[in-house]
Amino acid sequence: MKYVEGSKKVFMETGTKFPDKMIWSVALIKRCAAQTNVSLGLLEPRIGEAIINASEEVMRGEHNDKVLVDVFQTGSGTGINMNLNELIAERASEMSGLSIHPNDHVNMGQSSNDVVPTAIRVAAVSAVQEDLRQSLRKIVGGLEALAERCSNVYKAGRTHLRDALPVTMGQEFGAYADAFQHDENLVEAALSYVKEVPIGGTAVGTGLNTHPSFGELMVRSINAATGLDFSSAKNKFRAARLLSDMASLSSALRILSLDLYRLCQDLRLMFSGPMTGLNEIDIPTQQEVAGSSIMPGKTNPVTVESAMLVCAQTIGLDQANQMASLIGEFELSMGVPLMGYNVVTQIRLMSEALSKVSDVVLDHVEPNTQTARRYAESSPALITVLSPIIGYDKASKIGKELVKGYSIREALAEMGYNEAQINEILNIKKLVEPGIPVKEHEERIEK
Repeated sequence: MKYVEGSKKVFMETGTKFPDKMIWSVALIKRCAAQTNVSLGLLEPRIGEAIINASEEVMRGEHNDKVLVDVFQTGSGTGINMNLNELIAERASEMSGLSIHPNDHVNMGQSSNDVVPTAIRVAAVSAVQEDLRQSLRKIVGGLEALAERCSNVYKAGRTHLRDALPVTMGQEFGAYADAFQHDENLVEAALSYVKEVPIGGTAVGTGLNTHPSFGELMVRSINAATGLDFSSAKNKFRAARLLSDMASLSSALRILSLDLYRLCQDLRLMFSGPMTGLNEIDIPTQQEVAGSSIMPGKTNPVTVESAMLVCAQTIGLDQANQMASLIGEFELSMGVPLMGYNVVTQIRLMSEALSKVSDVVLDHVEPNTQTARRYAESSPALITVLSPIIGYDKASKIGKELVKGYSIREALAEMGYNEAQINEILNIKKLVEPGIPVKEHEERIEK
């Protein structure tokens, strides 16, 4: 492969190779291009058939070891396009006995400038469809189920990592279920933009040297193969010169990472201990791997921490994507191969992290109900229930006494409430839902 050999002298050689999904996507475009050009009478059917057969071998991953160009290459993606053109031409010639040219036949009616921008979009949408959607729905379902299981587990709320009013553990996990549902909506909204592809625009968006119907027919062929509902970009100049849509998808993945990081951070704190931390939950599955190489029997939240590293990487790649989307002038973006590599990598990383956290952690969380309730009932923030009657300033003074060991029950007793009335006011079930317990109690007495 002449171009590939030459590219080693001028491209980077970092060892960073394209994901299988990207190779599959470029090969799919070559297969669809051969079909389209044959249907338009521009390509001899025997040559077209040979290209189709060779492209399908590449799509199945049979020749991934021959995709040798580095991700850090010419910014338009000519390197990956020509690597696939040469690989498919070579294999098609071997299979058919015909002389098939990488440019004249495999690349007919195409340019790297519309092939690779299309390929990165097809790869990203396909990766979301195959992996991320399922993982997102899994973690939403896992959190909803966990929230239901923990709906009657009362615990101290915490703000600024200081004791706050009681909540249920179910309310905490339910908040994350809602967040990930919104994250899925963000990803879906970004995908509708990413599905507009520039194929048929050739070098600069004008469509010179390809059939006027090529772009529409290509989209029809890609959709027949994938079922992913791509459309031919109304403005192919935009889709070739700008990567705003891919940056939007990357941003949605960053937001998803932020929410997953926050969930993992809370899980770590709840799991901290067992003697010197919160110890609000147990995660038995985390005992399957030694937590320490020197401290026998130590259990660490290893799956949760692994997911946090994934989040850090995904957020970092989004920053790189913002820069990649800025590189370029006039009719072309120069960040195409890097953007494609990064977004597919982000999707793969997040899909794995979401699934692992759901399967290994959320499905196995065991609340330490008594410990959590003890925290809830001993929180100095419970003085808040008196504030509507005695005012904020007086409640604040009592609150400072509570921190020293004075109990909320003693404060209520000094105000003239008996034990039954105190139990009613401090009914923890009422403290985790809307209402004003003290005033409700006073109103009942007045009646």
